[in-house]
Amino acid sequence: MQTVKLNNGVDMPILGYGVFLVDPKECERCVTDAIDVGYRMIDTAQAYYNEEGVGNAIKKSGIKREDFFLVTKVWITNSGEEKAAKSIDESLKKLQTDYVDLLLIHQPFGDYYGTYRAMEKAYKEGKVRAIGVSNFFPDRFVDLCNFVEIKPMVNQMETHVFQQQKVLRKYLDKFDTRLMSWSPMARGENNFFNNEVLKSIGNKYNRTVAQIALRFLTQENVIVIPKSTHKERMKENFDILDFELSSEDMETLRKLDKGESIFVNHYDPEFVQSIINY
Repeated sequence: MQTVKLNNGVDMPILGYGVFLVDPKECERCVTDAIDVGYRMIDTAQAYYNEEGVGNAIKKSGIKREDFFLVTKVWITNSGEEKAAKSIDESLKKLQTDYVDLLLIHQPFGDYYGTYRAMEKAYKEGKVRAIGVSNFFPDRFVDLCNFVEIKPMVNQMETHVFQQQKVLRKYLDKFDTRLMSWSPMARGENNFFNNEVLKSIGNKYNRTVAQIALRFLTQENVIVIPKSTHKERMKENFDILDFELSSEDMETLRKLDKGESIFVNHYDPEFVQSIINY
């Protein structure tokens, strides 16, 4: 598996399996299928309510823990140094492991400075191999980076061909932080699977629209965690690292960028209130 090196020297797979919106009752089966396909990085979160399913699948796989790269996230209701520290231990228990490979703050709301201090402590204690954030836009990201001891290794953001995070990436580069994509296939929005540019390039390489979109991101050194509950789709999404898009095709795909979210607006007070109440 191709990896990217984080700013603390840890090697992280560039391709993994995400379990956002995977029913907790189905999660163990889905992760088991993903492991069988070949995925070794699994991305979950406290707010997904399926950490137990991930932990069960990994435990029953018979594969050594060190061969996996586990990612989870601290939710807003667990923000603050004391609550976050307790929730980290709860996540470890649910995942049936002594450590996670990457721990993120899920949203830039609540006492995320306190949360980050708890994560720094967990990092120093060996409960976490790397720490970072999720959904931190340039303003929040730069602010955090200037007032923490350990710089974030990863920022997980909505990233796909229609939102390539070009502005944010300038600031991620400044702090040597890696970009990790959620919804790398835009959840099918914007008529994603019928996009003529993606289809045309796919025909050229005898690949699907999904494979072209995922390969574009990995060639841009973006970490991706496509999600599917169907094993055949898992295989399709996994089979993207054995070909390379030309520089001309990469430039064509860069032009699909609209520079804005197609899902949510983190600057909208109504959205912020709804997510805090989640």
